[in-house]
Amino acid sequence: MNILRRSLLSFTTTAFLVATVLAGSAAAADGWVSLFDGKTLDGWTQKNGTATYQVVDGTIQGTTSDGSPNSFLCSNKEYANFELEFEVKVHDSLNSGVQIRSQTKKTADGKGKNNRVGRVNGPQVEIEASGKNGAEAGYIYGEATGRGWLTKPEHLKPHKHFKDGEWNKFRVIADGNRIQTWINGQPIADLVDDEILKTHPKGFIGLQVHGIQKGTGPYQVAWRNIRIKER
Repeated sequence: MNILRRSLLSFTTTAFLVATVLAGSAAAADGWVSLFDGKTLDGWTQKNGTATYQVVDGTIQGTTSDGSPNSFLCSNKEYANFELEFEVKVHDSLNSGVQIRSQTKKTADGKGKNNRVGRVNGPQVEIEASGKNGAEAGYIYGEATGRGWLTKPEHLKPHKHFKDGEWNKFRVIADGNRIQTWINGQPIADLVDDEILKTHPKGFIGLQVHGIQKGTGPYQVAWRNIRIKER
C-alpha cells in the first residue's frame, strides 16, 4: 500500500470516527432517552396482574390471560416533569393506557381490589380504539385514585383521532400541575389539576394491559419507540 493510499485511508477512518462521536453527542445533547432498547425488557418491572409482556419484533407486546386483572409493566426509574413519546397499537376489543407519575400503594387504605398494598395508581393516558362513535383515547384517567376521570366531564368528548388497527403516535407533556396530550399530532387533553400533583408529583411510567372477563380474549397491545425527555 503506497503512502498516498495509507493517508487517504487514515483520513477516511478518522473522519468516520469524528462523525460518529459528534452524532452521539448531538443525540445526547437533545435530552431524549429511549426507554426500550427494542430487544429486552431491561429497565422495566411488572407490578400487577397476570398479563404477559414480551419483546416481539422490536416491540413490547402485552397479552391478556384468561380473566386477567389490570396489569402494568413499569419503568424502574421515576419521572416528575417530562415530555414522553411512544407509538401504540391495540386490539379493538382491549382497553389500555400508559401510566405517568404513578406509584404503588404502600398501605391498604380501604376495601376492594383498588386499595390493596402494591396496587398501581396515578394518572393514566387512555388508549382505546375509536370504533363507530369515537372514544376517549388520550384523555387522563385517575387509575385506582378514587377520582375516576381527571379530565373534566365537559372536556371528555369522544373523537376518532386514534386509528383503529394501526400504529398511533402519542405525545405527553407533564409540567407541574399541567398534563397535555396529543395523538397523531392532534391535541387531545389539556389538564390542570393541583390535587393530582400533590398526591403524584413524580413516579414511574407504566404500560397497562387492561383486565378482561373470563372466557374472552386473548387480546394484545404493543408499544414501540418509547422515549422521554426530562424537563
